This record gives sequence, C-alpha cells and structure tokens, in this order.
Amino acid sequence: MPKYNAGKLVAALDWSAIARELNEVGVATTGQLLSAEQCTALRSLYPDDSRFRSHVVMKRHGFGEGEYKYYAHPLPEIIASLREAFYPHLAPIANEWHRRMDIDRHFPASLQAFLDECHADGQARPTPLLLKYGPGDYNCLHQDLYGEHVFPIQLVILLSEPGTDFTGGEFVMTEQRPRMQSRAEVVPLSLGHGALFTVNDRPKTGSRGDYRVKMRHGVSRVRSGGRYTTGIIFHDAA
Repeated sequence: MPKYNAGKLVAALDWSAIARELNEVGVATTGQLLSAEQCTALRSLYPDDSRFRSHVVMKRHGFGEGEYKYYAHPLPEIIASLREAFYPHLAPIANEWHRRMDIDRHFPASLQAFLDECHADGQARPTPLLLKYGPGDYNCLHQDLYGEHVFPIQLVILLSEPGTDFTGGEFVMTEQRPRMQSRAEVVPLSLGHGALFTVNDRPKTGSRGDYRVKMRHGVSRVRSGGRYTTGIIFHDAA
C-alpha cells in the first residue's frame, strides 16, 4: 500500500462547518478519510497481537458486548498520520472550549508537544484502538478519559460497510443538560468515513451565557454481521 499522509486530506476539510457542528451539537462528520483498501488493511491487523498493547473483552468489565484492542507503539502509519494531521486543527477549538468553560488548560499547537506533557505526568500508553463487534454486540454510553490530561475531542472511523458487512450498530451520542432530560444524537457513517466528537464536557450557549453539557458516546446493538471501527484519541493513558 502506498505511504499514507493525511496532512493534505485533513487540511482540505471544511473546518468552518466542522467547528460549527462541534459547537452546536458536539459531533461533526468528516466525510471519507480512508479508502476501502485502507479499511481492509486496518481490519486485517486485528488477529496480530504483536500490533497491540492490550485486548479488552467488554462483557468482563460491564462495558457492553464486543471487544477492542489498543494499538502498540509504533502506531500503524495510517493511525499515526491521522492523529498528527487532525490535532493542530482541533487544538484551537479545544482551547476556545476551555476558555468558555473557565478551564485553566491550554493545549499546545503540535501533537508531539501535547503528548510530551502527557508522558511527563505518566500518561505514556497509546490510546488509539481498533474495535470489533459481532451480532448482538453493543457499546455502553461512556467517556474515554484515561488520566488527568484529556483532549476534549476525538475521532472515530468506520471500517465496515453498513447494510453490507453489518446491520444495526449505529454510533450514538447523548448530551446531558443541566436540569433537563438528555438529548440523543445518532451519527450516520459510511465505510471509511469519520466523525469528530466530544470526549466529556463542552460549552453550550444559553440565555445567560455559556454553560457545560456532558457528552457520552456508544454503539447500538449490531443486528447482523461484523462491524469494525478505529478510534483515535489524542491524549495517552496512564
């Protein structure tokens, strides 16, 4: 497979629209990021335990049904390139969110500078992961935090074709609003397409200014077939 460099692809995305969607609803689709061939290449890594640092069976931990593996260093070229390319576009959005939420934390301009901060405080284990679901599997609503350093936006890419490889298995988000019932958002994805979404808190504009809403994400029950996704989290784990 030709060397993958995500820089131009990511730079060409409609970042004004992405920022608007993240601000308004906490999630934004990116369009296609990977070809069918690249999706197949990532799926094919799953049986090779040498490419991963950890294997999690969700049922054992009450996380749902299904399983996932955290990539080991060095990350697959596709994953490393996407992680590095997306971060500098997301850091200004993340910094503006922290300003609006009165959080005294400024993210540096480059991914490596941010990871250096994580590693200096003991968060040195890579967090990008590959997830696998079969019939009846699902992922409970959750947040991917992993330590004190939390980058507030992450990326998911669907590696299987809906309606062909699997049915069901929708990506779902909920927004918990103060003194109000939670709002649900179902995010449609196609093969190789991605979504950027809120990890934990994000600001929301109200009649009296900004306030915080808490976001969680999960996957609805897979009704048939097999569903693979890859998740790119920008902070590392303790």
